Amino acid sequence: MLNFELQNPVKIIFGKGEIAKLTNQIPTDANILMLYGRGSIKKNGIYEQVTTALQGHNYTEFGGIPANPEYEVLMDALAIIKSEKIDFLLAVGGGSVIDGTKFLASAALYEGDEPWDILDKGIRTEVGMPFGNVLTLPATGTEMNSGSVVSRRELGEKRGMGGPGLFPKFSILDPTVVASIPQRQLANGVTDAFTHVMEQYMTYPIGADLQDRFAESIMSSLVATAPKLMKDASDYTTAANFMWCCTMALNGLIQKGVPNDWAIHAIGHELTALYGIDHARTLAIIAPRHYHHFLDNKKEKLAQYGERVWNITEGSTEEKAKAAIAKTEIFFHSMDIPTRLSDYTDQYQGTAEKVSETLRERGWVALGEHKAVTPEAVKVIVEGSY
Repeated sequence: MLNFELQNPVKIIFGKGEIAKLTNQIPTDANILMLYGRGSIKKNGIYEQVTTALQGHNYTEFGGIPANPEYEVLMDALAIIKSEKIDFLLAVGGGSVIDGTKFLASAALYEGDEPWDILDKGIRTEVGMPFGNVLTLPATGTEMNSGSVVSRRELGEKRGMGGPGLFPKFSILDPTVVASIPQRQLANGVTDAFTHVMEQYMTYPIGADLQDRFAESIMSSLVATAPKLMKDASDYTTAANFMWCCTMALNGLIQKGVPNDWAIHAIGHELTALYGIDHARTLAIIAPRHYHHFLDNKKEKLAQYGERVWNITEGSTEEKAKAAIAKTEIFFHSMDIPTRLSDYTDQYQGTAEKVSETLRERGWVALGEHKAVTPEAVKVIVEGSY
């Protein structure tokens, strides 16, 4: 097992009816900006619960943060933070709203002239404006980590950021919100969480047995939960298991002491930037091709995953590994997640070259746990997704 440090200061408030506890989580003298998406919270009762809990607090609202939070929209919110002297942010939404709020928490205290530099130059946020979350869409795990991804439409780019100043002060997770989520987003949530685990797990053996079994338990739970969730998202037990799996998949715990990959995400972000494809679906497109391309490097862990998650017991290590990749793709298909780029756009020719060259221009020339995911390898992987 590798050396590591682990610190996660996020307070989790989990369970039915817990949104009411919001009133005690924010200082009464705070000047709050409440951020949300395009209005779904006003249709499913969450808005009413949140505003009721905020009675007695001073708050301003900013709605309209889109999926894949856009820099241009966030800059409008930043102007409100400056003009209204906001000192606490409250995200009410899924990964996009929370990621956007994290950017604002950093940008609000940034002393430079151009907030885009935080993303473009990878500036680490040591101190950010305090913020909390009410999670409405489980998927990304951003409610319990310090990472964020923001898109800039005019540049066709999607960039990540992070730092210890971007941990939420608290996150409220009420599984009853899952009942109102559309099927497409439920499938995206399962796929996103599942792929998060694989990025931290699917590398090579390093003797971290407990970490492996943590990761495998999350994946096994998602496999068992997904069909129940797609059938009846209003079942509380199912919704609670789904929500907690998504949080545990990316809160820092399972990545400690083990090598990580994250090349799938780097490539997937480019497909989102180019075509607006849902983040989770880009991961489903790239993951099978990525694992096939690096089969020699990953076959031991792939075979272990096949045995422990999919009960694949016959064949050689390589045969088990290939069967595990096939099972993974079938799992995505079972939730109506297509896994070919050509399923999403008819403009896919030349995409491999674009993505490869973009990563090269950014200096991302050696991704993955072995630093073997070169722009040349990316080209082959993306071409294989057509």
